[in-house]
Amino acid sequence: MAKMGRPRSFDRDEAVHQAMNLFWQYGYECTSLAMLKANLGKGITAPSFYAAFGSKEALFEEVVDCYMSTYGQVNECLWDDTLEPRRAVELALRRSANMQTDHEHPSGCLIALSVNICSPGHEHISEILAAQRAHTREGFMRCVLRAKDAGELAADTDARALAMFLHSFEMGLSTEARDGATGEELDAAASSAMKAWDANNPSR
Repeated sequence: MAKMGRPRSFDRDEAVHQAMNLFWQYGYECTSLAMLKANLGKGITAPSFYAAFGSKEALFEEVVDCYMSTYGQVNECLWDDTLEPRRAVELALRRSANMQTDHEHPSGCLIALSVNICSPGHEHISEILAAQRAHTREGFMRCVLRAKDAGELAADTDARALAMFLHSFEMGLSTEARDGATGEELDAAASSAMKAWDANNPSR
């Protein structure tokens, strides 16, 4: 009896990449198993899908890891101590604006767009995305605190408020990108956002 499994044409890495584009475009809940099976490889069946990934949720976890190790790297500069804090923040915002409007993939940010409120039973998906957002928010906070310690931001700067503002701005880029904003427009918006940082600089 022939064994059921993945078809020979199945390329797992390519399948994860295709799944990432689907989740990025349509979000977690709106991306159905039928859509995944239709796009992840020629001839992939339900048994081969489950053999490869276990479940839709498990596949999404792989997709998030893939996204963060590729497109999500725009925020890695927030953790680079060789950069001045202001420069790190500005790079993150400008790189994010550019990435989110790149026509080579769906617009916006997968983490921001995949889900806002999950239906019962999908709470774990919300937790995965919330953890990634918290990590990025921590990166902005880290830069703000480094700048305060260095005297580049006033001692009375509300670090949490500034970090939340910067993170919220970056998250909001996704909505603007989906609504058709260009990279140039979002880059200009990033320049305006940085004025909030400069307003807390005692030397300006």
